Amino acid sequence: MPGPDQQRLPDPGGDAFYEPVAGGFTSTELTRGPWDGSSQHAGPPAALVGREVELCPGIGTDAGDRHVARITFEILRPVPIASLRVEADVVRPGRRVDMVEATLTDESGEALIRARAWRMLRREVELPPGLASEEGGSPPRSAGRPGGNAGQPAGPDGLGAEAAFFPTGHDVGYHTAMEYRFATGGFLEPGPATTWMRMRVPLVAGEDPTPLQRVLAAADSGNGISSTLDFRSYVFINLDLSVHLHRQPVGEWVCLDSITVPEPTGVGMTDTMLFDEAGPMGRAAQSLLVDRRAEAG
Repeated sequence: MPGPDQQRLPDPGGDAFYEPVAGGFTSTELTRGPWDGSSQHAGPPAALVGREVELCPGIGTDAGDRHVARITFEILRPVPIASLRVEADVVRPGRRVDMVEATLTDESGEALIRARAWRMLRREVELPPGLASEEGGSPPRSAGRPGGNAGQPAGPDGLGAEAAFFPTGHDVGYHTAMEYRFATGGFLEPGPATTWMRMRVPLVAGEDPTPLQRVLAAADSGNGISSTLDFRSYVFINLDLSVHLHRQPVGEWVCLDSITVPEPTGVGMTDTMLFDEAGPMGRAAQSLLVDRRAEAG
Protein backbone atom coordinates (compact mmCIF):
# COMPACT_ATOMS: atom_id res chain seq x y z
CA MET A 1 0.00 0.00 0.00
CA PRO A 2 1.52 3.40 -0.94
CA GLY A 3 2.47 5.83 1.83
CA PRO A 4 0.79 9.26 2.15
CA ASP A 5 3.25 10.91 -0.23
CA GLN A 6 2.83 8.15 -2.81
CA GLN A 7 -0.95 8.30 -3.05
CA ARG A 8 -2.20 8.16 -6.60
CA LEU A 9 -3.87 11.46 -7.39
CA PRO A 10 -5.80 12.29 -10.55
CA ASP A 11 -3.98 14.25 -13.23
CA PRO A 12 -4.28 17.96 -12.33
CA GLY A 13 -5.26 18.79 -15.90
CA GLY A 14 -2.36 21.10 -16.78
CA ASP A 15 1.26 22.01 -16.13
CA ALA A 16 1.00 25.40 -14.34
CA PHE A 17 -1.48 28.05 -13.24
CA TYR A 18 0.03 30.63 -15.63
CA GLU A 19 2.13 30.67 -18.78
CA PRO A 20 4.47 33.66 -19.16
CA VAL A 21 4.06 35.68 -22.36
CA ALA A 22 5.44 39.01 -23.55
CA GLY A 23 4.11 41.70 -21.23
CA GLY A 24 2.14 39.41 -18.96
CA PHE A 25 0.69 35.95 -18.33
CA THR A 26 -1.82 33.61 -19.91
CA SER A 27 -4.15 31.99 -17.37
CA THR A 28 -4.77 28.25 -17.64
CA GLU A 29 -7.88 26.31 -16.69
CA LEU A 30 -6.20 25.30 -13.44
CA THR A 31 -7.03 28.77 -12.06
CA ARG A 32 -10.81 28.16 -12.38
CA GLY A 33 -12.73 28.76 -9.15
CA PRO A 34 -15.85 27.05 -7.77
CA TRP A 35 -18.35 29.91 -8.13
CA ASP A 36 -18.15 30.77 -11.83
CA GLY A 37 -16.64 28.59 -14.55
CA SER A 38 -15.21 31.60 -16.38
CA SER A 39 -13.55 33.18 -13.33
CA GLN A 40 -10.50 32.30 -11.27
CA HIS A 41 -10.20 31.19 -7.70
CA ALA A 42 -8.55 34.11 -5.90
CA GLY A 43 -5.62 31.98 -4.70
CA PRO A 44 -3.59 31.83 -7.95
CA PRO A 45 -3.93 35.56 -8.84
CA ALA A 46 -3.07 36.49 -5.23
CA ALA A 47 0.09 34.40 -5.54
CA LEU A 48 0.84 36.02 -8.92
CA VAL A 49 0.55 39.48 -7.36
CA GLY A 50 2.69 38.31 -4.44
CA ARG A 51 5.35 37.20 -6.92
CA GLU A 52 5.53 40.73 -8.30
CA VAL A 53 5.74 42.19 -4.79
CA GLU A 54 8.68 39.91 -4.02
CA LEU A 55 10.49 40.89 -7.23
CA CYS A 56 10.01 44.63 -6.77
CA PRO A 57 13.45 46.08 -5.87
CA GLY A 58 13.91 48.00 -2.64
CA ILE A 59 16.45 50.62 -1.58
CA GLY A 60 20.03 49.59 -0.88
CA THR A 61 19.29 45.86 -0.87
CA ASP A 62 18.05 43.09 -3.08
CA ALA A 63 14.29 42.44 -2.87
CA GLY A 64 15.04 38.86 -1.84
CA ASP A 65 16.38 40.09 1.52
CA ARG A 66 12.95 41.47 2.45
CA HIS A 67 10.25 39.53 4.26
CA VAL A 68 6.63 40.24 3.30
CA ALA A 69 5.17 40.71 6.78
CA ARG A 70 1.68 41.65 5.61
CA ILE A 71 -0.10 41.75 2.28
CA THR A 72 -3.73 42.76 1.73
CA PHE A 73 -5.62 42.13 -1.49
CA GLU A 74 -8.69 44.11 -2.48
CA ILE A 75 -10.63 41.96 -4.98
CA LEU A 76 -12.30 44.58 -7.16
CA ARG A 77 -13.76 42.29 -9.83
CA PRO A 78 -13.88 38.61 -10.71
CA VAL A 79 -10.60 37.62 -12.36
CA PRO A 80 -11.28 36.08 -15.79
CA ILE A 81 -9.42 33.06 -17.13
CA ALA A 82 -7.64 35.21 -19.66
CA SER A 83 -4.47 37.20 -20.29
CA LEU A 84 -3.34 39.26 -17.29
CA ARG A 85 -0.74 41.87 -16.40
CA VAL A 86 0.67 42.74 -12.99
CA GLU A 87 2.78 45.71 -11.95
CA ALA A 88 4.29 46.72 -8.61
CA ASP A 89 6.03 49.82 -7.25
CA VAL A 90 7.54 50.87 -3.94
CA VAL A 91 5.30 53.68 -2.65
CA ARG A 92 6.93 54.12 0.75
CA PRO A 93 10.67 53.45 0.42
CA GLY A 94 12.91 52.64 3.36
CA ARG A 95 16.14 50.83 4.13
CA ARG A 96 14.58 48.53 6.74
CA VAL A 97 10.84 48.76 5.94
CA ASP A 98 9.07 49.58 2.70
CA MET A 99 5.56 49.43 1.28
CA VAL A 100 4.79 48.01 -2.16
CA GLU A 101 1.59 48.54 -4.14
CA ALA A 102 0.67 46.11 -6.90
CA THR A 103 -2.18 45.92 -9.41
CA LEU A 104 -3.46 43.00 -11.46
CA THR A 105 -5.21 44.06 -14.69
CA ASP A 106 -6.92 42.43 -17.65
CA GLU A 107 -6.13 43.00 -21.32
CA SER A 108 -8.09 46.27 -21.36
CA GLY A 109 -6.12 47.64 -18.41
CA GLU A 110 -9.05 47.38 -15.99
CA ALA A 111 -7.91 46.78 -12.41
CA LEU A 112 -9.01 43.42 -11.00
CA ILE A 113 -7.00 43.19 -7.76
CA ARG A 114 -5.06 45.86 -5.89
CA ALA A 115 -2.65 44.94 -3.13
CA ARG A 116 -0.47 46.65 -0.55
CA ALA A 117 2.36 44.91 1.24
CA TRP A 118 4.74 45.80 4.04
CA ARG A 119 8.20 44.34 3.57
CA MET A 120 10.83 44.19 6.33
CA LEU A 121 14.56 43.71 5.93
CA ARG A 122 15.54 40.37 7.47
CA ARG A 123 18.28 40.45 10.10
CA GLU A 124 19.33 38.40 13.12
CA VAL A 125 17.93 39.54 16.50
CA GLU A 126 18.83 37.69 19.70
CA LEU A 127 15.72 36.79 21.71
CA PRO A 128 15.19 35.09 25.08
CA PRO A 129 14.67 31.32 24.70
CA GLY A 130 11.18 29.87 24.34
CA LEU A 131 9.57 32.71 22.39
CA ALA A 132 10.10 31.86 18.71
CA SER A 133 7.22 30.10 16.96
CA GLU A 134 9.35 27.11 15.93
CA GLU A 135 10.34 26.31 19.54
CA GLY A 136 8.35 23.63 21.30
CA GLY A 137 6.21 24.98 24.12
CA SER A 138 6.40 28.58 22.94
CA PRO A 139 3.25 30.73 23.34
CA PRO A 140 2.46 30.69 19.59
CA ARG A 141 2.57 26.89 19.49
CA SER A 142 0.18 26.51 22.43
CA ALA A 143 -2.23 29.33 21.59
CA GLY A 144 -5.88 28.63 20.87
CA ARG A 145 -6.90 28.10 17.25
CA PRO A 146 -10.06 29.41 15.50
CA GLY A 147 -11.79 26.04 15.58
CA GLY A 148 -11.45 25.75 19.35
CA ASN A 149 -8.38 23.49 19.34
CA ALA A 150 -4.90 24.32 20.63
CA GLY A 151 -1.35 23.66 19.60
CA GLN A 152 0.13 22.43 16.34
CA PRO A 153 -2.32 20.58 14.05
CA ALA A 154 -1.57 16.98 13.11
CA GLY A 155 0.84 16.96 10.15
CA PRO A 156 -0.10 15.96 6.60
CA ASP A 157 1.64 12.56 6.71
CA GLY A 158 -0.72 9.80 7.68
CA LEU A 159 -3.94 11.78 7.14
CA GLY A 160 -5.01 9.56 4.27
CA ALA A 161 -6.51 10.35 0.90
CA GLU A 162 -7.99 13.66 -0.13
CA ALA A 163 -11.49 14.57 1.05
CA ALA A 164 -14.17 14.92 -1.61
CA PHE A 165 -14.30 18.42 -3.12
CA PHE A 166 -17.76 19.94 -3.46
CA PRO A 167 -19.09 19.69 -7.05
CA THR A 168 -17.97 22.55 -9.30
CA GLY A 169 -19.35 21.33 -12.62
CA HIS A 170 -15.83 21.23 -14.12
CA ASP A 171 -13.27 18.45 -14.33
CA VAL A 172 -10.28 20.85 -14.27
CA GLY A 173 -9.70 23.84 -12.03
CA TYR A 174 -8.08 25.05 -8.84
CA HIS A 175 -9.53 22.01 -7.07
CA THR A 176 -7.46 19.65 -9.27
CA ALA A 177 -4.29 21.77 -9.10
CA MET A 178 -4.11 21.63 -5.28
CA GLU A 179 -3.75 18.69 -2.93
CA TYR A 180 -5.83 18.64 0.27
CA ARG A 181 -5.53 16.59 3.45
CA PHE A 182 -8.01 17.35 6.25
CA ALA A 183 -6.99 16.98 9.88
CA THR A 184 -10.50 18.03 10.99
CA GLY A 185 -13.67 18.79 9.02
CA GLY A 186 -14.10 18.53 5.27
CA PHE A 187 -15.50 20.32 2.23
CA LEU A 188 -18.88 18.65 2.70
CA GLU A 189 -18.87 19.00 6.51
CA PRO A 190 -20.13 22.41 7.76
CA GLY A 191 -18.13 24.15 10.44
CA PRO A 192 -14.52 24.89 11.39
CA ALA A 193 -11.88 22.84 9.59
CA THR A 194 -8.15 22.22 9.50
CA THR A 195 -6.55 21.18 6.24
CA TRP A 196 -3.09 20.87 4.78
CA MET A 197 -2.70 22.07 1.20
CA ARG A 198 0.07 22.09 -1.37
CA MET A 199 0.40 23.09 -4.99
CA ARG A 200 0.55 20.22 -7.45
CA VAL A 201 1.81 22.48 -10.27
CA PRO A 202 4.01 25.60 -10.42
CA LEU A 203 2.46 29.06 -10.21
CA VAL A 204 4.30 30.16 -13.37
CA ALA A 205 5.51 27.58 -15.87
CA GLY A 206 9.23 26.98 -15.56
CA GLU A 207 9.56 28.48 -12.06
CA ASP A 208 9.70 26.94 -8.61
CA PRO A 209 7.13 28.59 -6.29
CA THR A 210 8.56 30.66 -3.45
CA PRO A 211 7.39 30.10 0.14
CA LEU A 212 5.22 33.24 -0.06
CA GLN A 213 3.63 32.11 -3.29
CA ARG A 214 2.76 28.73 -1.77
CA VAL A 215 1.04 30.43 1.18
CA LEU A 216 -0.91 32.90 -0.95
CA ALA A 217 -2.09 30.20 -3.36
CA ALA A 218 -3.68 28.40 -0.39
CA ALA A 219 -4.71 31.14 2.07
CA ASP A 220 -7.78 32.25 0.11
CA SER A 221 -9.35 28.82 0.67
CA GLY A 222 -10.20 29.49 4.33
CA ASN A 223 -13.87 30.24 3.61
CA GLY A 224 -14.15 27.18 1.36
CA ILE A 225 -12.81 24.62 3.81
CA SER A 226 -14.73 25.99 6.83
CA SER A 227 -18.06 26.85 5.23
CA THR A 228 -20.97 26.88 7.67
CA LEU A 229 -23.62 27.23 4.94
CA ASP A 230 -24.69 24.80 2.23
CA PHE A 231 -22.92 25.90 -0.96
CA ARG A 232 -25.93 24.70 -3.00
CA SER A 233 -28.15 27.30 -1.30
CA TYR A 234 -25.75 30.11 -0.39
CA VAL A 235 -22.78 32.05 -1.68
CA PHE A 236 -20.10 33.31 0.71
CA ILE A 237 -17.60 35.12 -1.49
CA ASN A 238 -14.65 37.01 -0.08
CA LEU A 239 -14.07 40.64 -1.06
CA ASP A 240 -10.52 40.73 0.26
CA LEU A 241 -7.71 38.68 1.71
CA SER A 242 -5.22 39.88 4.30
CA VAL A 243 -2.24 37.69 5.20
CA HIS A 244 0.21 38.36 8.05
CA LEU A 245 3.39 36.26 8.24
CA HIS A 246 5.65 36.48 11.29
CA ARG A 247 8.28 34.18 9.77
CA GLN A 248 9.37 32.68 6.47
CA PRO A 249 7.32 29.57 5.60
CA VAL A 250 9.17 26.30 5.06
CA GLY A 251 8.28 23.24 2.98
CA GLU A 252 5.60 22.58 0.39
CA TRP A 253 2.65 22.11 2.76
CA VAL A 254 0.53 24.98 4.11
CA CYS A 255 -2.02 24.32 6.86
CA LEU A 256 -5.20 26.38 7.22
CA ASP A 257 -7.06 26.21 10.54
CA SER A 258 -10.22 28.17 9.73
CA ILE A 259 -13.58 29.26 11.05
CA THR A 260 -16.24 31.09 9.03
CA VAL A 261 -18.81 33.34 10.71
CA PRO A 262 -21.89 34.38 8.64
CA GLU A 263 -24.35 36.97 9.94
CA PRO A 264 -28.04 37.51 9.02
CA THR A 265 -27.08 40.96 7.70
CA GLY A 266 -25.34 39.32 4.72
CA VAL A 267 -21.90 40.09 6.15
CA GLY A 268 -19.41 37.48 7.29
CA MET A 269 -15.74 36.80 7.82
CA THR A 270 -13.26 33.94 7.91
CA ASP A 271 -10.41 33.76 10.42
CA THR A 272 -7.50 31.42 9.59
CA MET A 273 -4.36 30.49 11.48
CA LEU A 274 -1.54 29.49 9.13
CA PHE A 275 0.92 26.71 9.89
CA ASP A 276 3.67 24.77 8.21
CA GLU A 277 5.29 21.60 9.51
CA ALA A 278 7.65 23.69 11.67
CA GLY A 279 4.84 25.45 13.53
CA PRO A 280 2.58 28.52 13.33
CA MET A 281 3.67 31.14 10.82
CA GLY A 282 0.87 33.69 10.48
CA ARG A 283 -2.79 34.53 10.06
CA ALA A 284 -5.25 35.27 7.26
CA ALA A 285 -8.63 37.04 7.28
CA GLN A 286 -11.37 37.45 4.68
CA SER A 287 -14.46 39.68 4.53
CA LEU A 288 -17.41 37.77 3.09
CA LEU A 289 -20.49 38.66 1.06
CA VAL A 290 -23.18 36.19 2.21
CA ASP A 291 -26.37 35.66 0.21
CA ARG A 292 -28.93 33.11 -0.86
CA ARG A 293 -28.50 31.71 -4.32
CA ALA A 294 -31.20 32.94 -6.70
CA GLU A 295 -32.16 29.38 -7.64
CA ALA A 296 -32.48 28.53 -3.93
CA GLY A 297 -35.41 30.90 -3.57
